[in-house]
Amino acid sequence: MYHYFDYVEPVFRPPSEARSLILQATVGCSQNRCRFCGMYKMKSFCVRPLSELLDEISSIPLDHRPHIRRVFLADGDALVTPQSQLIAILDALAATFPNLNRVGSYASPNSLSTKTQQELEILRERKLRILYFGLESGDDPTLDLVNKGYEADRMLELCQRAKAAGMKLSVTAILGIAGQSRSMEHARATAQWITALSPEYFSLLTMFKRHNDDYFEQIRPLTNGQVLEEALEIVSHLDPHRTILRSNHVSNILNLEGSYPKDRDAIIAQARDCLEQGRRQPQWFDQIPGYQEDYF
Repeated sequence: MYHYFDYVEPVFRPPSEARSLILQATVGCSQNRCRFCGMYKMKSFCVRPLSELLDEISSIPLDHRPHIRRVFLADGDALVTPQSQLIAILDALAATFPNLNRVGSYASPNSLSTKTQQELEILRERKLRILYFGLESGDDPTLDLVNKGYEADRMLELCQRAKAAGMKLSVTAILGIAGQSRSMEHARATAQWITALSPEYFSLLTMFKRHNDDYFEQIRPLTNGQVLEEALEIVSHLDPHRTILRSNHVSNILNLEGSYPKDRDAIIAQARDCLEQGRRQPQWFDQIPGYQEDYF
């Protein structure tokens, strides 16, 4: 990651954007009401002035510019930026960095709902090529519990619009987000949603504490063993086309990596084997995962 600017901290980015220039086009998240999420609760959402962003882009030293090949637009929901301003930002990036090949951004259902397919196509032509989308769950009762604000079918429609516009999609779901009461329903509905979309990338992380203690009080958290059971249920019901699966977030107790449909059987076998190993350690199996983040 390149550090040229004074950011409004904290700043988050996907693992695949580790070597990207991060341009903070917005501060916070326009959909900052999800009960499970503590990423942006300390921020008030705003779209930053275009003049500030253009000044930041132009401040990059000339001899550094050829080395910048990717840019990530932060914060949590930069796609909600008005279309004319997004176009101006993307045009400035392309004019400043001669070897730029991709721009990425988080996208919420709220921000996707502000863009037509034609507008997304225009953005893609200007190298906004990948969107990172937090599905969380394909199960409507779980989405209602977390206050996502959108039903699963509506989110599928919005993501299909982005896919039809030529955007690559990297979708994230969360193990344990439904708690014990709807664990299997959450798993099967999420697998069904991903199968219907077949995004380029699908990632799993595990529910953990980060400024969201109130949400943990609303659910019965999964044990280590139940997390493994839920993961196995997802990968067993998952059947997308040309989707790369990753389960390598620091919160995960099960690391999976492969492509569907090619590696489907191997992924299921690995998840089943880990579950059987876990059952041989009953004390660990029945513990609640302890990973948490207390930064900011």
